[in-house]
Amino acid sequence: MAFTKKNEEAVSPVIGVILMVAITVILAAVIAAFVFGMAGNISKTKIVAMTVQKISSSDIAVRNMGGQDAGSLLGVNITVPGAATAEPHVGTDTTIGNMAGNPVAVGCVTHMYSDGAFTGKNQVTVVGWFNDGNQQVLLDTVV
Repeated sequence: MAFTKKNEEAVSPVIGVILMVAITVILAAVIAAFVFGMAGNISKTKIVAMTVQKISSSDIAVRNMGGQDAGSLLGVNITVPGAATAEPHVGTDTTIGNMAGNPVAVGCVTHMYSDGAFTGKNQVTVVGWFNDGNQQVLLDTVV
């Protein structure tokens, strides 16, 4: 009578390796969650809509259209490359905010005046500063 021996040794090591890999992946995910969760000093993006319109070759108007964070917008800095003499002026019917804590009113129009420098296409960048000390680009477009 011949006896045959079944070889079942491979089942246990394969299951062991699969369990070890699963445990390693779970530990890596937990560690990554802790490491990436430590970046708590990143500020959230502010939501404020701005529009820009070229009135003439010497006048560009930027309007605050409001948004979720419009109440915390203290002021804006408008940059138009190539228009070194441009200076921002606020429309007479509204007031622009300042660093003293007065927010920029929704609907406020700020004009950039320059001596005919706004010919052709001009890139306009509007950076806003907020009451929590953060600054953010609100608009970057070509008119």
